[in-house]
Amino acid sequence: MKPALLAAFLVTALLLSSCAAADPAENTGRPAEIAEAPTEETELVAEEKDMSRYDFTVFPNVTITGIDISSLNETELAILYAQARYCQAMTDADIDTMRELVAEDMIYTHMSGKQQTREAYFADIADGSLRYFTIGIADPVIKADGEKGSITYTSVLNANAYGARGTYRMKGTHYYELRDGSWIAVNK
Repeated sequence: MKPALLAAFLVTALLLSSCAAADPAENTGRPAEIAEAPTEETELVAEEKDMSRYDFTVFPNVTITGIDISSLNETELAILYAQARYCQAMTDADIDTMRELVAEDMIYTHMSGKQQTREAYFADIADGSLRYFTIGIADPVIKADGEKGSITYTSVLNANAYGARGTYRMKGTHYYELRDGSWIAVNK
């Protein structure tokens, strides 16, 4: 794990553990129903607790660099998490998870300019024509507006692409749409 990512995770974990006793009812000794109204500080704690839903350490083949994860809001975290989950599924050749995360009408464009439907691309991953070993998400910039979002970053792929093994760096933007409570990758 990269030192910056490890540091961000540890700081987040430390913040979350130090905030665990920040429940107003615990601090006042009074029952929750008569505890003080939430303050800006307790609302911040609630937002930090929401961050605990996004455990990026479960993606051993994905590194995220160049961003302070603790600075992201809930929506930005959700989009980054969906992208990291998708990247991990690529390295695992987990086509079922990839299908969950990508719209059916998705069109992929390779570095060469070759375009593929979602199913043709997934078939190449399933049969090993495309084999991803690790994927880096470098310097991500996440934007969200209502039920639409995007993540622009430099992808650092350690892969075997149609027989050519190497590390490939590509900058690109992935677009997302909130559907039934989940962020799904979509065409622009």
